[in-house]
Amino acid sequence: MTRRRRVPAMAPEDRRAALIEATIPLLRAHGTAVSTRQIAEAAGVAEGTIFGVFPDKATLLRAALMSVFDARPAEDALTAIGTTSDLRVRLREAVALLRAGMTANANLFTAPRELMAEDTEFRERLMDHRARITAALAALVEPDRDRLRRSPMATAHLLIMLVTVSVHRGFGLSADFGDMDDEETVSVLLDGLLLPSARTPTTESVR
Repeated sequence: MTRRRRVPAMAPEDRRAALIEATIPLLRAHGTAVSTRQIAEAAGVAEGTIFGVFPDKATLLRAALMSVFDARPAEDALTAIGTTSDLRVRLREAVALLRAGMTANANLFTAPRELMAEDTEFRERLMDHRARITAALAALVEPDRDRLRRSPMATAHLLIMLVTVSVHRGFGLSADFGDMDDEETVSVLLDGLLLPSARTPTTESVR
């Protein structure tokens, strides 16, 4: 008979952190349908151990969601891109980071409505997450402010909108919308939809 390896004893806060860490990938894969049995198996503990730290499953899922929507890791990753490379290079790196995060968390966008419809703290966390990511993107754009017709903050909002639409296809988009890779997303933001061969000088540029 094979016995499950016992996890070493932990302090309550360490156990809490370990359970949250084990829950996040399961929440991403299964949404709120994930069971406490699945979480316990992933964490290597007995199912009853969960309820020694969290009063119920909903509280654990809420804690996991609060951790997922902590802006610091994404904010730090965007800041690490720096502002010395070409604007398009910077934005392509930023789009890749945003796309990876949104794709990983695709199943979590309905979870807040199910778990936290009246949770003011969580709504504030989501708003803070969005604001900090937008500000980090704006900082990437700032050195090129004079080259753009919109402010760095407005440019950041537009970029987030483009990435969101390309990742989350539940906006009534038809199949012919196709996929937008990182390079095309940046090109649509900076160049618009006209192909280079279709662009004609404006009256102002001719003058």
